[in-house]
Amino acid sequence: MVISLKPPSLPRRTRESSLFLNRFVTRPAVFSPVNLNRKSRPSLGFRSRTIVRSVLATANPEPPVRLVALVGKGEVSPLKSTSWVEVMLHTATRLKWVDEGYEMLVFDDEILCSNGQRVTNLKQELNQTDILVVVAISNPESVNWIQRNSKSIKNIICFESSPDLMNRLGGVDFGIGKKDKEAIEVVKTVGDAWERRNSDDIRFCLLVIINAYIRPVPVLQNLRSKGFSTLGCMVKNCGPQILNCLLDPNCRKALQCLNQCSPVDQVCSYRCIASYESPHFEAFSLCVLQKHNCLELDAKIPEKPYVPPMTSFRGKELCHEMAEDLFVGWLGDLDWSWRVVAGQNPAYDQFPCQYQLFYRGKGKSSFWYEPVFQVRTLEGKLVWRRRRYSVKRGKIPATFRFSVLDNGVVSNEFWTIVDVSDDLSWGLFHYNGAARVAGQSYTGAVLVTPDGSYPVEMERERLQSALEKCGIKEWELFAVDNCSCENPPLGIPQGSRLHSPSWNQMRFIA
Repeated sequence: MVISLKPPSLPRRTRESSLFLNRFVTRPAVFSPVNLNRKSRPSLGFRSRTIVRSVLATANPEPPVRLVALVGKGEVSPLKSTSWVEVMLHTATRLKWVDEGYEMLVFDDEILCSNGQRVTNLKQELNQTDILVVVAISNPESVNWIQRNSKSIKNIICFESSPDLMNRLGGVDFGIGKKDKEAIEVVKTVGDAWERRNSDDIRFCLLVIINAYIRPVPVLQNLRSKGFSTLGCMVKNCGPQILNCLLDPNCRKALQCLNQCSPVDQVCSYRCIASYESPHFEAFSLCVLQKHNCLELDAKIPEKPYVPPMTSFRGKELCHEMAEDLFVGWLGDLDWSWRVVAGQNPAYDQFPCQYQLFYRGKGKSSFWYEPVFQVRTLEGKLVWRRRRYSVKRGKIPATFRFSVLDNGVVSNEFWTIVDVSDDLSWGLFHYNGAARVAGQSYTGAVLVTPDGSYPVEMERERLQSALEKCGIKEWELFAVDNCSCENPPLGIPQGSRLHSPSWNQMRFIA
């Protein structure tokens, strides 16, 4: 990975008031899936962090952030061999979910060989762009063209492209240079995310660059440390919890692990949390974050994408009660409601052996969701984890509001039943969520079946239609490992209720 620290050659303008108006280039590494068995790097205790200084916001309406992506023609990504062009086009759409003002145009490098209006238009776009993203380009002619036409662009990020291109763009070895601590932190955050090879982290990489070099990205506000106010809040309000955490081996390991993650890297953070759960860590988080909000964060549930819920099942209009029955699913006939086959969110949807338990409580309107799943900890142990969500009906049938206290932090989520087959052979559930005081918002979806196997081919068209409603491509889904799932800690509280009387009156289709 390399980063060039050249100062800008153009006059300063309002849009260019960043503290880092440099050219940013990352060099490809030998990428491989994240190793969940790797140990966290050595660290002592808990320390405050200042990660990235962001551009100062102005009172004037923000102009669009313009990005241009140049992609190698015909180059294939590691996302189920999907073309890089398709991946980047989808990323452009997903950037709009964060902010309508983020505009990314995608071109393959075949356009660089033409002499017509298309290449003229591209040059005009490059003159206006804030960030040039170069992906999987190694063609020497394309490299020459980019070098000639990118001299006025201050922010260039390159992924999986020719080393010759990096050298011509003026990068210096970041491992040796280390001229700017915060720039190095940006490179590390982007590099770690890119190595995970999924659509969420590709978008995350671009958001980190926008946040660091163009203007603040609200969903990344956790990158902007509050400094001594955070430390003062913690010491004043949570002294015993901090001390107990530091004296507890698991809690201490959790903090050390989290200290190695970018504060907004949900994948890294949640693996640390799931690996080192303990009562002392829960008490620490409950005090520092949930009760006193020492980080002064306030993440919101994303409004996009809006996913329309299913409206009928087996020819009947869907009501709230029937929608709950669909969640309850197979519980009663089996020891679980559903098993997760695949998921979209890299932080929460790809754990092995995911069982879903949906059931009605003793109260009239009480409804609960308990996911049971395995975690391969960062120390290589395979452990079972379980959460308990309170579920309330949304305004529209097949929409629900979930709430859970997860390791001391409350997460609120909006779930939608997108589709369930008439024979209950599969279902697709989508969610938008936020851990408010942790400053993290997220989206995801899970594909479920009764036995954890992928739906049969004849259901493919209907499944793809359901995914399309979520703005999800099938190549974005992670396959869940359901191979070694012995002795899951299932079961529901005594006195719980399952399907409604009206559901039990319906003829069950096997």
